[in-house]
Amino acid sequence: MSVGTGHGDAARSMALLWRAPEVPRSAPGPRQALTVDEIVAAAIEVADEAGMAGLSMRAVGARLGRTAMALYTYVPSKAELVDLMYDRAHGELPTHYDLAEGWRPAVTSWARDLWAFYIRHPWTLTVSYARPVLGPDEQAVLEALVRILFEAGLSARVLRRVVGALFHFVRGAAAAVADSRRAAAATGMSDEQWWSTRSALLQQVAPDFAERFPMLVRLGVEAAAEERDAFLEGGRAPDLEDEATENFAVGLDVLLDGIERNRSAQVAVASGRTA
Repeated sequence: MSVGTGHGDAARSMALLWRAPEVPRSAPGPRQALTVDEIVAAAIEVADEAGMAGLSMRAVGARLGRTAMALYTYVPSKAELVDLMYDRAHGELPTHYDLAEGWRPAVTSWARDLWAFYIRHPWTLTVSYARPVLGPDEQAVLEALVRILFEAGLSARVLRRVVGALFHFVRGAAAAVADSRRAAAATGMSDEQWWSTRSALLQQVAPDFAERFPMLVRLGVEAAAEERDAFLEGGRAPDLEDEATENFAVGLDVLLDGIERNRSAQVAVASGRTA
């Protein structure tokens, strides 16, 4: 289930995110007993271990050796805490990419860094991106990508859409890995076991599957042949996580190819106007 951001008090969330000096304390309490940064760091640790389902003010307080009530002195509620966690976690990501070799290697590095970030913190994938938290660390990740794409020469209108496409692509690809890991842990069944069981049942309940879905069967047969060759070379059959990782790599290349074609078309049009 997706967890929304921006559900808490807007003024308090924004002031806490940007550490505005005029932020009032939420309730009376001992000064310097805790800091907002310590609370956020502990909350991220809880979410890394137990996911968003295991996150609560009580769980964070227990990690810090405090009661949940003690946290409300610094953070008004769990809603504001989620905003702070999501933003602060993004502070791990680089904010600058070398453009010496051009925009494409820089975008590739940015996407791979974001992918790895999501895999390290799968709970971030359950936080809705519909309404960004508008914090400094989240904005720094966006700033880094926009700087690269401006270097590529995209128009502002196209660039905005490309930014959205890249974010959604990386999140979706990383979510496939996170889902695979959760499924294996929840069922105690490997991907190979799951597919083996379901495939056998599918043959029983849909004996005409090949006639009804010939293109899917063709794709499966041809892909299986290629994967067998890869297995003979690598010594291990791909599982769902392997496939998700390859989907990310191939999909990113295709997406970047599209950006390059659009960029080249813009350059051609601009050249024609100035000729």
